[in-house]
Amino acid sequence: MIKTKKRYAFWKVFWVVLALNIIFTLLGFIALSVSPMYSKDFDWKTIVSWHYLFSQILSVTFSSVFYYLTINGYYQLFNQRKSAGDYIKPTVIAVISLAAYFVLTYFLTITKKITVSVNNSKFEQEMTPGLMAFSYILSAVFFIGVSLLIAYLTHLRDERKQRKVLEAQKMQLEVEKSQANFNFLKAQINPHFLHNTLNFLYAKSLPYSPELSEGILTLSDIMRYALSEGNAKDGKAPLKDEIDHVRNVIKINQLRFSNNLNVNFKVEGVVNGATIIPFVLITLAENAFKHGDLKSTDHPIDINLRINDSKLYFYCSNKKKSGPKELSTGIGLDNIKKRLDLAYGTDYCLNIKDEAEFYTTELIISKV
Repeated sequence: MIKTKKRYAFWKVFWVVLALNIIFTLLGFIALSVSPMYSKDFDWKTIVSWHYLFSQILSVTFSSVFYYLTINGYYQLFNQRKSAGDYIKPTVIAVISLAAYFVLTYFLTITKKITVSVNNSKFEQEMTPGLMAFSYILSAVFFIGVSLLIAYLTHLRDERKQRKVLEAQKMQLEVEKSQANFNFLKAQINPHFLHNTLNFLYAKSLPYSPELSEGILTLSDIMRYALSEGNAKDGKAPLKDEIDHVRNVIKINQLRFSNNLNVNFKVEGVVNGATIIPFVLITLAENAFKHGDLKSTDHPIDINLRINDSKLYFYCSNKKKSGPKELSTGIGLDNIKKRLDLAYGTDYCLNIKDEAEFYTTELIISKV
């Protein structure tokens, strides 16, 4: 028919056609056996004759070749997004092929008559040219219509799969790009030099201000976690380290505001052995520090983390602060969603409730 990219192998098409042919033949035999018009005087010997078997083999062979060529041909046209005019040539070839097959089967048929049943009586009718043309048109519409439908549905399914693959690849590239940028920034800072410097400042500040020295030590812990590679090869860090990081960020913010912030941070369950992709919990917590009313005694920032049977539940809620709002690009939350998708797939749920006065985030991970 036309040169095609073989989406369906010939033997796959053949076995499907053969199976359908057998099923419909059996259904026809059952219908004949229970029909009062045919059960008594129908000549069952005709169905086991060599002529009948030859016609069935010819039908299966032609149907298999026809569907193999037409489905693959139309599939290729759909993939290449051809215009309607490009479908004319293969359709004409298909119509001619069906006509040739129809004429061939007519001359190979023993009887040129068909049986018609009217008012519980039956009679034989010659196959007139008009009846032959009508039968051929129905067959052609059915054969070509089935090929077009299967090719189109297959094209839609493959296109959907390809789109998902491309989206996953694009997301992976964005993550790799972000990781590359992060690695580049880390390369500009010598962690040992930074830690040694902070430790030096911590030691020097101890005699002058315990509060300042505590802030330097906390900052050193924060920088150490931010620059660490993590202990797991799959990009996840121990959950206890992420929790310590959240506590350190809360501590450094308390130092900034002379311990006047109203923050409740509660952890329940056994966290040892659990892992999580880093900087997810802290990003959700920092969002509350950035946009929340930090000094509200009636509505403190609530941060709760619970581990139960390897299932993590994280809750963070804050009252929005009044006055000018800090601009937010939403990059942090978007990045979290993409990272969670890559790491956990459908095994997590992130709910964000943005109300007039309150902002709440809930994260549930099925297995940590």
